[in-house]
Amino acid sequence: MSTAAVLERDPIYETDFIKEMIRQMRALDSYGTWDGQPGEKLLDPLIMTKERKAQIPIVGDPDEETIACVKAFYNAIAVLIEKECGQMAVPMVHLSHEGFGRALITVGKLVVSDRTLRDVHRFGFESLSKMKTEGDKILAVALEIIGAHPDVAGM
Repeated sequence: MSTAAVLERDPIYETDFIKEMIRQMRALDSYGTWDGQPGEKLLDPLIMTKERKAQIPIVGDPDEETIACVKAFYNAIAVLIEKECGQMAVPMVHLSHEGFGRALITVGKLVVSDRTLRDVHRFGFESLSKMKTEGDKILAVALEIIGAHPDVAGM
């Protein structure tokens, strides 16, 4: 059995977060470079194993693919926030050319997620499971903030 067949059966690919990540990666592919590629291939750049991290210099500038991965991650969280609360969530990723910046997600006038980004050229997760866990954690906090301040989120 091929590795691709094993990965396709992995239940993590059936979770809302991973499905949305695949959609977001496809959406950011304006030239159709990834058309027809399986989900695991699309998400592969986000998997930063220790071996991969060791090959990346400690100081460096992020490339366009890495920036697209960061945007896809926060876009996916924003879509899931919208699904849960029914209000539009807007992700904003601002990065310097050196890979430092911020990722914000707002709902109405309410900032529901504010992350400082550093060393974006090394952005990634040890596994899909860790990526999903991090996304779910940000989502849970955002929904809690919306629940605590529904009047501001509705503005």
